[in-house]
Parts: sequence; C-alpha cells; structure tokens
Amino acid sequence: MNLLKETGKAVLVSFLSMTSLELNAQTKVTIDWHQTVTTSKTTPTLQVVYNPMLNRNSPIHDGTFKALKELGADYVRFVPWFPYPHAAVAELKPPTKDSTFWNFSHVDPVMEDLMKATEGHTVIINFSTIPDWMFKTHKLVDYPADPNQVFWSYNEGTELRDTTLKEVTDYYTRLFSWYTKGGFTDELGKYHHSGYHYEIPYWEILNEVDFEHSMSPQLYTRIYDAVASALKEVSPHTQFVGMALGSEDNPAWFTYFLDHKNHTGGILPEWISYHFYGTLDSASQPIQDYQYSFFKQADNFLTKVRYIESIRKLLSPETRSDLDELGNILGDQQGKNIVPAYWNLSGAMYAYLYVELAKMGIDVAGESQLVGYPTQYPSVSMMDWETAKPNARYWVLKLIKDNFGPGDKLAATGINTGDVTAQAFITKKEEKLLLINKRNKKITVELPSGMRDGQIQFVDVSTGENPPAKKRLNNSRIILNPFSVMVVQFINQ
Repeated sequence: MNLLKETGKAVLVSFLSMTSLELNAQTKVTIDWHQTVTTSKTTPTLQVVYNPMLNRNSPIHDGTFKALKELGADYVRFVPWFPYPHAAVAELKPPTKDSTFWNFSHVDPVMEDLMKATEGHTVIINFSTIPDWMFKTHKLVDYPADPNQVFWSYNEGTELRDTTLKEVTDYYTRLFSWYTKGGFTDELGKYHHSGYHYEIPYWEILNEVDFEHSMSPQLYTRIYDAVASALKEVSPHTQFVGMALGSEDNPAWFTYFLDHKNHTGGILPEWISYHFYGTLDSASQPIQDYQYSFFKQADNFLTKVRYIESIRKLLSPETRSDLDELGNILGDQQGKNIVPAYWNLSGAMYAYLYVELAKMGIDVAGESQLVGYPTQYPSVSMMDWETAKPNARYWVLKLIKDNFGPGDKLAATGINTGDVTAQAFITKKEEKLLLINKRNKKITVELPSGMRDGQIQFVDVSTGENPPAKKRLNNSRIILNPFSVMVVQFINQ
C-alpha cells in the first residue's frame, strides 16, 4: 500500500535512517531454560468488524477471507457494528400490529463466509447494536437507505423504553436462534426460516458499553444477565463475554461487573473484555516519534491490566479475560500519510503486548482488525485495501500464532536494553526465542553462548507485504532490522 506521496519521500528516508550507534553489539540476551516464569494461557487472534469491504462484491473479498482461513486462529471475534445499521441490526423498524421487519440479507453472506473461513476454529460473535427504536428518543432514527453508506448517528438514546428488558432479550433470542436453531418465531407468531445451525461457542454481549448509549455498570449488568440467561436456554454450552469496554480507565466497571452479588438468575461473569489503541500524542507529532508514543502508551495500558487482573482474581478468579481489540489508530482517516514502516511498528507493538499479556495469564489477545480502509480506520487494517494482500500487522500475528500459544512455558529471559523485548518459550516441540525491536534502528543482539544453530523467521521493514522471511542461524549474533519481530528456533543448545 504505497500511499506516501512523492513530496513525502524525505520523511520516509528520515523514518528509516540509521546512525553510527545503531549497530550495537553489546545488546545481550540471557536465558535460563531450567527456570519457568509461567505457563502461557494466551491465544493470539484478531477481530473482524463488518464493513462493505467484506461483501462478496468487494475487490478484496476473496483475498481477505483467504487470509483469515490461512491464519487458522481461534477466538476470532466478529462484530457487525452500528455505523452500518442494515448489517448490524436485524430489525430496523419496530413491529406493528400486522407487520414485522426482520431482515438478515445484508449480514448473512458475511457471516457465512466468516464461519466457512474459521471452520474448525472457535469464534466470538457480537451483534453489538441494540435497535435504536428500543431506546427512548424524540423520533425514530432516520438511517440511510443505502446499506453501504456509513452512518455514525445510529447510536441514540440512553434509556430503554422497556425497562423490564424483555424487548431487548427477545430480540437477541430471535437473532441468536436465526444462526443456531434454523430460525425463529417473530412477534406476530410467524416463523422465519434460516437453515443455519452454527455452533457458536462464545457470544459477546454488546460493545464498548461505556461509550455506546453511555450505559452504567448497573444497567449493563442487568442486560448481560437477562440476555445470557435467555440465550443459555437456546444453547446451554455457549459462554458469554461481558462489557467489551472501550476504556480501561474506570475500575468501577470491573468492581461492579465482577462482583457475583450484582448478578441474578444464576448468571455469573464467564469472560470480561476490554480494548486498547495506541494513538499519537498530538496531530502534529512527527512520524519518527510514533514509536515512543505507542510503546509508552502500551506500558501504561499494561499497568492498568495488572490492576484489573488483581480485581478479577479477588472477585471472580474463574472469569477469563479477553483483550479483543488491540491496535493503533492514527488521526488520518484517509490513510494518505501511512508509510509502510508504520505497519511494522504497529505489528511490533502487538507482539510486545502479546508477550507481556502471556506473562500475566491473559486468555485471549486479539489484534484489531482484519479490514480497515479510507474513512473506516485505515490505520487499524491488517489488509491492503488496494491489493488484497495482508500487511505486516497480519504477518506478525501469523508468525506469533504459528509459533506460540497456550501451554508454552516462558523461560527466565533477560536483555540489557529496553529497546528490544526478548522472551524464551519452551513449546511442545522445541525451544524458541521471540525478539521484538521496538525502535526504528538496526540493533545487533548477542545470543547466549552456544546458541548458534537453528533457524530464524522474521517480519520487518524489509519483508513488506510478504510472509515472514526465513534464514539459517549459524552464529550467536543477530541483526534486527527496524521494528523486527523475529522467532529464533534453536536446534541444539
């Protein structure tokens, strides 16, 4: 995706420039393979947010779902989201005494393609948008007739018109039954046949509820309990993910939702989820400083995760944690100023988060998101919206997913610089080392004595939109290119 204009080439040259200090042979890794720090529970994965580029007439449709299938990830999160009401909401108009308005035609094809691409793997489905007509508003929301037109205003109202929650619960029961039971009976007693009998092991209830409709923890917990209780009647084995918070800054959400005494009907919090995006410190921030902002914010986020984990372990230790939106967002919604190295920087940040979350015992680390494009968060995309090729963010995720996962033992690992993250893993088959260059410079890393035989796989500024490169390891010195994410697979130690 070469979006850098001719006049901006000097910026890219500066962005990738090196100084005489960059080749530093004093960066050393130490590993104690006999000391296990922890055993990983963390699954690396991604989220797929609905937008028109996922439709079957999209020029990148085939490449996108091919990439999703080849990734082979578990816990893939699918979110039909409110800016596209026709796909996000199955009943856009309230029923009348003689008509209902159920319509799944705009989302079914994408759901079919997603379930086919993830066959054999687990998914987390989240139809996150409650129909706006279920909220008290001055008038019904006038959404666009064009299903492909983005509409950011379909998110009005803060108070449900049916405070018993039956209306919301019935809506989700019918929607869930459409995909799991072959159809449903509507409000007027008419049966709607779908033919779908998907196994949906995980269902997330609403999205970023601290922002969307400005819900309180109390209202959301009531909705969660009511919907989860009703859907368990339809599918007893489905587990439910709660909150999907857009911000982790308010501990009141966690202390309330995780406290069992605040739940009713035998429903307890099975999963919690929340999100993090690295952003720029200011709109005028020079591109060469992105690296410092992103990793500083990542460290701040990890501090909050540790605090949230302490709350979870105290109130509901059996509840699992899914951080299902991890990424970076630039202010440029047209994607005109995204240079290729940005994708590597963002991928390196995700890799760093994966390592630190694995140390903390987080269950799922979900990179956001499969497809973005100009006007639709282009800086979050893992696909090139012009060539249908995966970018470096995708290849970093695949590199991690193909090499690491739950059950791996994290060996005691040290490194004498903050510019590189190093973590040794004892996997089921072999010993591996993950190296992450957090900086826009080449760094030479010395491996422990005797570790000089094996293979390296890496994604960096030299690999572009290509799969991870492979090389033979034949000495103990490795040069990391800017923002390199590298897996060292040892043969003999």
